[in-house]
Amino acid sequence: MGFPIMSEDVPYANYRLTARLELRNRPGAFAAVAHRLARMRANLGAVDLVSADRRCVVRDVTFDVMSDLHGKRVIRALSALRGVRVVSVSDQIFLVHLGGKLRVESKFPVTTRNRLSMVYTPGVARVAEAIARDPARAHTLTIKRNSVAIVSDGSAVLGLGNLGAAAALPVLEGKAMLFREFAGIDAWPVALATQDPDEIVRTVERIAPVFGGINLEDISAPRCFDIESRLAASLDIPVMHDDQHGTAIVVLAALRNALRLVRRDMGAVRVVVSGVGAAGVACCRMLLMAGVTRLAACGRRGVVLEVGPKNLRRARRNLLGELDRSRSGAPLRQALRGADVFIGLSQGNILRPWDLDAMRRNRIVFAMANPDPEVDPMKAVRRCRVFATGRSDLPNQINNALAFPGVFRGALDVRASAITDTMKLAAAGAIAALIRPEQLNEEYIVPSLFDKRVVPAVAAAVARAASAGGVARRSLSVLSLQSIVHR
Repeated sequence: MGFPIMSEDVPYANYRLTARLELRNRPGAFAAVAHRLARMRANLGAVDLVSADRRCVVRDVTFDVMSDLHGKRVIRALSALRGVRVVSVSDQIFLVHLGGKLRVESKFPVTTRNRLSMVYTPGVARVAEAIARDPARAHTLTIKRNSVAIVSDGSAVLGLGNLGAAAALPVLEGKAMLFREFAGIDAWPVALATQDPDEIVRTVERIAPVFGGINLEDISAPRCFDIESRLAASLDIPVMHDDQHGTAIVVLAALRNALRLVRRDMGAVRVVVSGVGAAGVACCRMLLMAGVTRLAACGRRGVVLEVGPKNLRRARRNLLGELDRSRSGAPLRQALRGADVFIGLSQGNILRPWDLDAMRRNRIVFAMANPDPEVDPMKAVRRCRVFATGRSDLPNQINNALAFPGVFRGALDVRASAITDTMKLAAAGAIAALIRPEQLNEEYIVPSLFDKRVVPAVAAAVARAASAGGVARRSLSVLSLQSIVHR
């Protein structure tokens, strides 16, 4: 298979700078800039004229670099050119985030006194009284029916560690954008100034009347397991820790299609999972529910869980109870011997490419640590039948954004009281089924995030599973379901 050339040694759009340069107005001035960018291994992009006179020309020059440090070196090199003055430098990523990425807008304008009296006092009093008499009407008369709270304490922000609530906000805003753009859901960033599980549970319980669902985000393990289970038990709306279950849903979908390629059954393969944090534990549980019978989970000290026939039933029922994080088991490289599938949810570069040779032929490798996968993609891909990462710049991106918009869309549409294992399995099946047999290949095992079929398919599957499982409080005919999920 042929991955595009991509590594830490080439410029990347995630590090895109725009430098405003004042150049002497003479022939060859910009050519010197372009030559210096090429020598510094920066990719030249757009060049815009700002102003010009007989003495100088001012241009905005956009280019991609490899990292923050590389960007600083490039700017210093440009500043050293004769006849060039660096007026300012802007980072495109930071420009996108200026002032935040969200705003609240009314569904219709308030331009007359009559409209004002209807949406606010005195007219709103009648609606408030109606809800007081029948609280269930909040689902039809307020934003509750289509809103989700994205809750984080900032303790595990994007795998970067405990950055705190304020640092979590840009991530929560971005996720709210995906809810709106992909699934038409109004989502609200809620960054909490506490990391105490009891306080988090109490706070979410108190704000829950506003929302139709709770998406827990970037909360570290093992606290996240307790927080999610307590909220799921105390609230009558769907609660899902997306770092766990969204990832697990997409991993299962990708594995189903990868196994179709190599003509293997879920119950016939041996799977090794690296990482027993939130995503790792959830993926193990999901794979066991889907039919995997031989699984090894590896933590920092080695194998902490080896599932086989003897403890398969117990592990499916209570995976956390089966984990033994205290003992030192076989190292990851040894656990890979004879494995068919490797799923990495840990940290970058913990494996050498040749370590994969210990696996069986037609090996499947999902190395999903970000930004650096568990093994170098450029060197590992030629050793694998199917290779996937969590990165958007490589084929086969396993991204939880394929799951959570459709899962919550389906749950909200039927007013589900919970998100069950059956609903998650249904979501995984819907994602996998979008790749038709004639389309399936080593570089196409999951659909694109921008495939407009994903959210409707996942939402419909989740809604049907919720209805069949008895957690739906709103019944939908096939016709009405289709009209809702395609809006």
